[in-house]
Amino acid sequence: DIDFPARRILALIGDKWTTIVLYCLSLKEVRRFNELQRQIPEISKKMLVQTLRNLERDGLVDRKVYPQVPPKTEYRLTEDGHRLREPIAELCRWAFENKAFVTEILARRGEV
Repeated sequence: DIDFPARRILALIGDKWTTIVLYCLSLKEVRRFNELQRQIPEISKKMLVQTLRNLERDGLVDRKVYPQVPPKTEYRLTEDGHRLREPIAELCRWAFENKAFVTEILARRGEV
């Protein structure tokens, strides 16, 4: 894998939700959990928690919990997370601009 850095980065960000969560976090300095959940309505609460924990574990997202009732939790990209901001934004932009092309390929697979 060391000879294939693209494969390694795709292994880090290539699951169903990681890229989307990173992209949403890149649009605004600080996000609250409910904000992210509203912005990504298709993601379950459990999957959003799991994705954020994985990103925090990988050092890409910082989580800050405020001791209040109800608890307030904020998420932001770390310095390492910001390094992924540009390539992820470009990938998301390309996917949006080529939505029909991507849909066509997925249809060939029977995934649409």
